Amino acid sequence: MTDAATDMPEKAPAQTGHGSLLSESPLMKKRNAAEARFKMYGVVAITFGLAFLIFLTFSILRNGIPAFTQTVVNVEFTLTQEQFDEAESKMLKTAAYTEIFVNYITELLQQRGLDVAFDGDTIERVMGKVGGDLRTFYRENPDQIGQAVDFELSAASRVDRYLQGQLTRDMVVDGRFLEVADLDLVDALAEAGIIGSAFDWNFITGTDTGVDNPGGAGIGASVIGSFFMMLIVLLLSLPIGVAASIYLEEFAPKNRWTDLIEVNISNLAAVPSIVFGILGLAVFIQFAHLPQSAPLVGGLVLTLMTLPTIVISTRASLKSVPPSIRDAALGVGASKMQSVFHHVLPLAMPGILTGTIIGLAQALGETAPLLLIGMVGYVAREYPDGIASGLLDPNSAMPAQIYTWAARSDEAFFEKAWGGIIILMIFLLTMNIIAIILRRKFERRW
Repeated sequence: MTDAATDMPEKAPAQTGHGSLLSESPLMKKRNAAEARFKMYGVVAITFGLAFLIFLTFSILRNGIPAFTQTVVNVEFTLTQEQFDEAESKMLKTAAYTEIFVNYITELLQQRGLDVAFDGDTIERVMGKVGGDLRTFYRENPDQIGQAVDFELSAASRVDRYLQGQLTRDMVVDGRFLEVADLDLVDALAEAGIIGSAFDWNFITGTDTGVDNPGGAGIGASVIGSFFMMLIVLLLSLPIGVAASIYLEEFAPKNRWTDLIEVNISNLAAVPSIVFGILGLAVFIQFAHLPQSAPLVGGLVLTLMTLPTIVISTRASLKSVPPSIRDAALGVGASKMQSVFHHVLPLAMPGILTGTIIGLAQALGETAPLLLIGMVGYVAREYPDGIASGLLDPNSAMPAQIYTWAARSDEAFFEKAWGGIIILMIFLLTMNIIAIILRRKFERRW
C-alpha cells in the first residue's frame, strides 16, 4: 500500500513576486519615484524663490543704505563781532561770510601741515552755500557771536560719491558743479579728519529738490502725500466695500443681475491699475475739475482700484462664518439685519480688516495711476499747512517720488530712489505684519 503523503506534491515556497506584501511592484516603484521627483521639484522651486528674494533684498539694501548717510564737514567756527560788523557792512554780504570761512579753513589746514589753494567758489562747489548758512545762523542767534560753535556742513553729492569710491578724478569733468582741483581740498579735509559721514535725517524728513541738488533731496513731503491718499482710501473703500459685500452676500437675491455684478467685481480686481488712472483723469480732473496732482484725486483713484479687493476679501470672510450662527440668531427671534450685524459681522471682522490692510498696502505701492493724474510731474518742495492743504494742494507720493528720482539723469538720484524703496518697503512690511497680527489674534477656527 502506497503512502498517500508520498503522492502529494511538495508545497510551493512563498512567492515574492507581485502578490507579496514585502516587496514593491514595478507600478509602486514608479509611483514612489514620481512622488520623490515632485518633492525634489518643490524643494528646488522654493530654493530658487528664496535665492531671488535674498538677492533682491541684498540689492535694495546695498544700493539704498548710502541714501541714509551724507558726507559732512565738522568744524568749530568762531565769528568775532568785528567780522560780523564788517561782513554786514558790505554789499555782497554772503560773499563776505564765505571769505571769512575760506580764511578759517586755510588756517585750520595749515595748522595741520596741509597747504591747499582754494577760494570761495571751491567752497561752494564742495560744501554748498556756506556763506548764506553762516549769515542766517548768526543773524538768528546773535548771542553766539564771539563763541565757538560746532557746525555740521553738508558736502555736495559728488564729493560724497568721490569719498565712497564711486567717482574718480578721471571721471570728473570741470563744470559748475565740481572741478578736478576741488578734489585736492576734499583730500586735505579727509586727511585732517574734518570731513566724514553722518546719518542723513534730511532724507527722511526733508523735501524734494531740483535736479542740481541731489544731496539735499528728501522724501518727507512725499510720505505726507501718501498718508493723505491712504486716509482717503480708508475712509471711502472700507465702508463702501463692506456695505456692498454685506448686501451681495446676505441680502441680495440670487438672480442674473447679482451674478453679473459678481462677475464684474471679479473682473475689476484683475484690471491693470493704469486703467483706473485713465478713469480718474477723465472723471475727477477733466469732468469734475478737481485739482491736478492733489492727494484727494490720488486717493479717489486708488479707492476705485482697492474696492474690488476689499469686496472679494469681505465676502470670503462672511462666507467663512458657519450658517449655524445665522440660524441660531434667527431661531431666537432676531431679524435678518440683527443676525448679520450683531453676530455674523463681528465674527468676520478679522478677515475684513486683514483684507482692507492688504488692499491699502497694494494701493500704497501703486505708481501707474499717479502717472496719469500728474503726481509724478510735481516736485514736492514744502509740507502742507493743514488737512485742507494736504488734500487739495499739489503734492507727490512715495512711489511717484521714487519714479521721479529714477528718471533723473544724475546718478546721485539713483541712491535716493533706492533709499525711497527701502522706506516704502518698511511701510508695506509694517502694514502686512499688522494684518497678520490681527488675523492671528482674532481668527476663529470652526
